[in-house]
Amino acid sequence: MIVFPILLFPCDYSFKKLCYLNPQGILLSKGPGDPQATFKNNLSNFNLLKNFKKPVFGICLGHQILSLLFGAKTEKMHHGHRGANHPIRNSKTKKVEITVQNHGFVVSKKRFPKTLEVTHYSLFDKTIAGIKVKNKPFFSVQYQPESSPGPQDSRYLFNEFMKLIKNA
Repeated sequence: MIVFPILLFPCDYSFKKLCYLNPQGILLSKGPGDPQATFKNNLSNFNLLKNFKKPVFGICLGHQILSLLFGAKTEKMHHGHRGANHPIRNSKTKKVEITVQNHGFVVSKKRFPKTLEVTHYSLFDKTIAGIKVKNKPFFSVQYQPESSPGPQDSRYLFNEFMKLIKNA
């Protein structure tokens, strides 16, 4: 078993300084707030992330930020998705995952960029629930795959992230 040290940085921490630490991967975590405002306030850091060569995994707000970085748009939902037992369909495996969600914004389907691929979508309202950046080891999901106690259908995403790191 390979053990990686995990370091936590705020989104306004200098990406150049972070790169000096030679991270094996970056997790863009969840958080509150408007994804467009967070993205705009930290644009220089996020633009540097675009050229990062190692794996990036985004969760919730991190999913929205990664989507914005590669040309997608986000929009505020009328009610949002809150709570447990949200069915998400994995486009690749066709399996349904039961997830926990807590968000009021979503990646828009309007003018969805060709640089991204939809990997998951909500069975409640067909909103985009996961993306992959084409030609990069970057992916993200709108929901909370780490939630416990609760559904653990999406824990495999962390294994996928570790596999990308090991193969980078």
